Amino acid sequence: MPVVVVESPAKAKTINKYLGPDYTVLASYGHVRDLPPKDGSVDPEDEFAMKWEVGNDSRKHVKAIADALKEDNALILATDPDREGEAISWHLQEALTKRRSIKKDTPVSRVTFNAITKDAVADAMKHPRQVDMPLVEAYLARRALDYLVGFNLSPVLWRKLPGARSAGRVQSVCLRLIVEREMEIEAFKPVEYWSVKALLETPRGQTFEARLTRLAGEKLDKMDLENSTQAELAVQAIVSRALKVQSVEAKPANRNPSAPFMTSTLQQEASRKFGMGARQTMSTAQRLYEAGYITYMRTDGIDMAPEAVMATRDAIKDRYGEAYVPDSPRMYKNKAKNAQEAHECIRPTDMTRDAKDLKLTDEDQRKLYDLIWKRTISCQMAAARLERTTVEIGSDDGQVGLRATGQVVLFDGFMRVYEEGRDDVVDDDDKRLPQISQGEPAAFSASGLAGQAAKAREGGAAILSENNAVLALQHHTQPPPRYTEATLVKRMEELGIGRPSTYASIVTTIQDREYVRKDKNRLIPEEKGRIVTIFLLNFFRQYVGYEFTANLEEQLDDVSAGDRDYKDLLGRFWRDFSAAIGETSELRISEVLDRLDEALAPQLYPPREDGTDPRVCPKCGTGQLHLKTSRTGGFVGCGNYPECTYTRPIAGEGAEGDERLLGEDAGDEIWLKSGRFGPYVQRGEPTPENKKPPRASLPRGWSKDDMDLAKALTLLSLPRQIGEHPEGGMISSNFGRFGPYIMHQLPEEAKPVYANLKDPGDVFEIGMNRAVELLAEKRANPRGRGAVAAKPLKELGDHPDGGQINVLDGRYGPYVKWEKINATLPKGVEPGDVTLEMALNLIAEKAAKKGTKKKAAAKKTTAKKKAAKASEA
Repeated sequence: MPVVVVESPAKAKTINKYLGPDYTVLASYGHVRDLPPKDGSVDPEDEFAMKWEVGNDSRKHVKAIADALKEDNALILATDPDREGEAISWHLQEALTKRRSIKKDTPVSRVTFNAITKDAVADAMKHPRQVDMPLVEAYLARRALDYLVGFNLSPVLWRKLPGARSAGRVQSVCLRLIVEREMEIEAFKPVEYWSVKALLETPRGQTFEARLTRLAGEKLDKMDLENSTQAELAVQAIVSRALKVQSVEAKPANRNPSAPFMTSTLQQEASRKFGMGARQTMSTAQRLYEAGYITYMRTDGIDMAPEAVMATRDAIKDRYGEAYVPDSPRMYKNKAKNAQEAHECIRPTDMTRDAKDLKLTDEDQRKLYDLIWKRTISCQMAAARLERTTVEIGSDDGQVGLRATGQVVLFDGFMRVYEEGRDDVVDDDDKRLPQISQGEPAAFSASGLAGQAAKAREGGAAILSENNAVLALQHHTQPPPRYTEATLVKRMEELGIGRPSTYASIVTTIQDREYVRKDKNRLIPEEKGRIVTIFLLNFFRQYVGYEFTANLEEQLDDVSAGDRDYKDLLGRFWRDFSAAIGETSELRISEVLDRLDEALAPQLYPPREDGTDPRVCPKCGTGQLHLKTSRTGGFVGCGNYPECTYTRPIAGEGAEGDERLLGEDAGDEIWLKSGRFGPYVQRGEPTPENKKPPRASLPRGWSKDDMDLAKALTLLSLPRQIGEHPEGGMISSNFGRFGPYIMHQLPEEAKPVYANLKDPGDVFEIGMNRAVELLAEKRANPRGRGAVAAKPLKELGDHPDGGQINVLDGRYGPYVKWEKINATLPKGVEPGDVTLEMALNLIAEKAAKKGTKKKAAAKKTTAKKKAAKASEA
């Protein structure tokens, strides 16, 4: 009875069901070995020898496999069909050989399958092979490169840039993309332009819109109307002339469906349609794969197996009819650069079952499966047939010309099922036009455009003709948009940076390290992320170069194909990289800051409107501004510190975090500033006599933009005295580290009693009656005993060992609770995004940490007792 090893227990359960009692299926729970996180784990002096160790959590899983091999002396490695899966199999074989669980007579084989279905698993068992060493060597090269960069470059960052955490090889390049896009946005200067349109009417009373395309007999380009004067003249030119239809041209057009999903396009589309992050998408797809519902989800391939193509065509015919099935199957050609990850596309394993048929209870799985099913079905459907119409309207003197465009869907084809989302909204002129004939007059419509004009004036300027039928709209050119996770993955793919299995971890890592934050699904660089990028661009430019990183990826692909020696690749990389590390290590922090200050000068010190020196401190008027660093990142500060305490973020004046003078009160300046714990208001500036002037943090829900002098003085006046308690003592309200509260101490009490308030506004509004009532409740029930249990934010289901798992809201934020284990959610994870599998992992990690702490404490106590006994003896 052979021992079959896969990565996860969910996958083991599914495969065990297919293989039956003749096999023992166990899970390795991912990688069983890794490089110890300390210097020397990769030794460049010893041909890049790598020291591996079995993790504490993995030892019990390796032991379980070893114990099973005592009974069944045959091992089948059935991990995922990619480089990581190959590496896990290799690690298992090495670890089991080292502990002598694999003997000379132990048959070891490797099988792979692209989908966890009964047929796929059975077929894989018929075609065993050995571990693919070129794939393993590509993994070893990648791990060694990441280790050498991380453990040699990160210490340089720590020493030269306080607050910088670490720099990853590919993560740093990804961060550069985001930072450079932000700098483009900051340097962007909007340009004004105007567009003009008219609401026209056919002789049959049907209305349509047309935009101005010719003026004074000349073609009008997008930016030609530069101001309101030119726009108003254009409006008058139109209304002063009679217009007629000069031509009507209708052209047929076909629209073909998008190719089936590969890893990057799945991540992009899940982000566009559902706002799902790359990590969330891949975690959800992993569960669908392990349940046998979809094919393997880490792939660069877009081709489909022939049997899958035919099954898809049959499903289309059954559901939508023969008209939706094209005459011949659609064949999609792989564009993968490396064959080792060019598996089949991501598709359902059974095309006859849609999301409703599967009856999935997890919302994320249901949405993602539905997306994959629709994309796969649509890719084999007939093209949509459209008719695009262009109508040219003009005056008899040829001075004015307008154009109306629209389209009609003659046959929806694949669009009946699915259309790919778009990253940026564009005007496709998809409106349907009424019946329009050449030569007929185009009158101005009496219904007019007054409503559109009123709406347009809310965000800019608009000029409406007297007859209400012609409207000129003001526009400004827009900066390039910030990256979303979808557009960032798309850009990385275009540049050849990263591979399918790495996209999610790359995007997640730069957020976890607080180099980037996500706001409304857009990625914005933090100050520390920006300063790290500028540092790397100035001192390690080659290693954050797009072309260099892409070329390195191609060389790693050559290793996986067996065409390049991985140690030779590492040797050439290390020779130049170690030299660059040595040169930078000799620099003083002041030299680094001066170099960065010079490099960032155009962004840090842009010209001021009044023409004054942008380097002069706007607060004291004498000091020179310089780039400085702190634990929280880079900032611009006055050279006269500590006499002048002016600071602002490197994004520039007026950016988030900039200090602002709100006004004066009793001779003191009242400032709005930002610190490491967020925005706050401050009375006056530090002096030798008053080193810590009064401050108050902005409560949750208070916006910096809405802060004024009155609100600041209200905050600085806290604590607020509500009134005298009936039994003596003053009741006061204030904000603390855990939120708003009221406080009171009776004469006989040794400590004050605190009662939390739900609404921050209650600090300023709560009255005596309510305050006394809350304090009485708190005194009667100081620890919350007998209180109604908090309602879960999300119920996840039962733990395999019994007991309900829920997501709750706590003092320190949302957390997962199972019995006595509370595990805080990772930063950036919303309660609604937590899945049962994610919760089980968090609980296991928390339990492991608790167990480690207990053991350490026990050892320490035992050591003390032994020492005491020894001294007595």
